[in-house]
Amino acid sequence: MDNPQRTPRSLKARLSAGEQLLGALVRMPAEDNLEMLGVAGFDFVIVDCEHGPADVVALRHHITIADLYGMGVLVRIGGGESALALRALDQGAEGIVAPHVDSAEDAAELVRSVHYPPLGERGFATYPRAGRFGTVVPEDHLRRAAESTLVIAMLESPAAVAATSAILRTPGVDGYLIGAADLGASSTDTDPSVAEAIQSIRADADGTGTLRCDLVPSLAAARASLADGAQLVAYNVAHVLMTHFTELRVD
Repeated sequence: MDNPQRTPRSLKARLSAGEQLLGALVRMPAEDNLEMLGVAGFDFVIVDCEHGPADVVALRHHITIADLYGMGVLVRIGGGESALALRALDQGAEGIVAPHVDSAEDAAELVRSVHYPPLGERGFATYPRAGRFGTVVPEDHLRRAAESTLVIAMLESPAAVAATSAILRTPGVDGYLIGAADLGASSTDTDPSVAEAIQSIRADADGTGTLRCDLVPSLAAARASLADGAQLVAYNVAHVLMTHFTELRVD
């Protein structure tokens, strides 16, 4: 994050080396935003295809732009969208962020959809963009995918809170992102508060060796997340823009 020089290393390699990475959550179309993030030196983007459009052609264009600036791309899919995960990875995304992972079984199904055999069941092809249009040796493509693909599980329900350790110990799950909004919406009066649930998730996650990904609304929140040990910190661009636009109003 501190080095403005772009590097061909994957996000996963940089994280394994102990780097903390700064990114942004965007919804398509966001070509100009992506270029500005690249010029500003951000490390990665999360393209939100759960709460935003999921057009694969547009997604390909966004991944291409991010690549020009050395930014890795993660794609947040909708629940159960294994076909979108495959297409996103084929177009060069470095990983998948999946919502509503509530159990170890959900986590295992996610891994199966994202990884090639033997860890998963993702359909294999080298002719899409990620395989450099068929010019990559199949064995090299398999090896690179195994080494570089990130799987991030969103924990956003009381069931996920209870199953945090089992979810994050599932082979192939690299990290987690807490969905605080859904966690609050799905909780009842008998469930712990959202703050207590977040504390529980983080405590259970500490012993699993997985990555923590935080969505943040401000610079202060980003600094706090990084200081608290989060390895991936992403600004919610829609929130950031609306906050600043509101502040810029002249009444």
